[in-house]
Amino acid sequence: MFDIDIVVLWVDGSDPEWLREKNRYMHAKVEQSVNGSNRFRDWDLMHYWFRAVDKYMPWIRNIHFVTWGHLPKFLNTEHPKLHIVNHTDFMPEGSLPTFSSTALEINIHRISGLAEHFIYFNDDLFPVRPLRPDDFFDLKTGLPRYRYLEIPLRFVGTPTWEYTAANNLGILNKHFNKKAVPLTAYPGKYLSRRYGLKANLRSLAAKLVYPEYYVGLKTYHGTSAFLRSTFEELWEREGEMLMQQTHRRFRDQKEVNQWLFVWWQLLSGNFAPGKDLNMLFLASAESIDTIRDVIMNRKAGTVCINDPDSEDEEEISYLASRIREAFESVLPDRSGFEK
Repeated sequence: MFDIDIVVLWVDGSDPEWLREKNRYMHAKVEQSVNGSNRFRDWDLMHYWFRAVDKYMPWIRNIHFVTWGHLPKFLNTEHPKLHIVNHTDFMPEGSLPTFSSTALEINIHRISGLAEHFIYFNDDLFPVRPLRPDDFFDLKTGLPRYRYLEIPLRFVGTPTWEYTAANNLGILNKHFNKKAVPLTAYPGKYLSRRYGLKANLRSLAAKLVYPEYYVGLKTYHGTSAFLRSTFEELWEREGEMLMQQTHRRFRDQKEVNQWLFVWWQLLSGNFAPGKDLNMLFLASAESIDTIRDVIMNRKAGTVCINDPDSEDEEEISYLASRIREAFESVLPDRSGFEK
């Protein structure tokens, strides 16, 4: 079988030196909704992430741990599967410092030693049950697995992610002629029993109503399986645009993100049908019991726990402690990634 790596981004938003550097570049025009403290807050859960990967994904070759420079205190940096990656190790000259996760995402193919097949994680996304390589890649073809669903974008309020998705679509429609690509272009991919009848009907409806161009693809907020060569191809085609974003220090409504690379694989036909492994939650008093249930009873492949947009430290501390209790109940044993 081919090698499969993990890339995960991590930041310690409480590091005084990092905060000083961030505040030096912060200004009034920086959009707070995607650059606020909740985007950088560490909930002291990362050791459970390593325990989960160690237990549920032992087949992973290497973990490329991307960091501004600080490290979790628990981390055993001598672990043979661990590759510590500083921003300075792979980001293009003149682009640092950056406080934009999307700027980092679009450059991860530059990480030295990264396998052609890799899985991208955010640091709030955790495996919660045993996972197989075939959950992420078709082992015969080597293609990344995804659930294809064409569905129009919905704009509500002014969330940056929706503008990001629209920017992604602009690039895709520039390179892919939807009218020339029927849903049967790649048999068993754009329409598949794996997706379910409702998803297939939605894709057919979008094809009929919007035959000229793509108006949206379903985004699954979970892990992303990638071919490194996809990044190289997109950089070859859209290097100027991607380099402009690479030099933005903070996230904004002009950006593209990793979904561009996911959707490029979809529209290129470079994917295999798959299922959505993830459950997504915004941590809150209302959702905390459900989050704990998913973790303790392994009700998903992965769980993404978004940090609430709150400055109430007592609330954050309560939620974090409840989540740590849940992880501790199923992952009590230290992994080799811990000192």
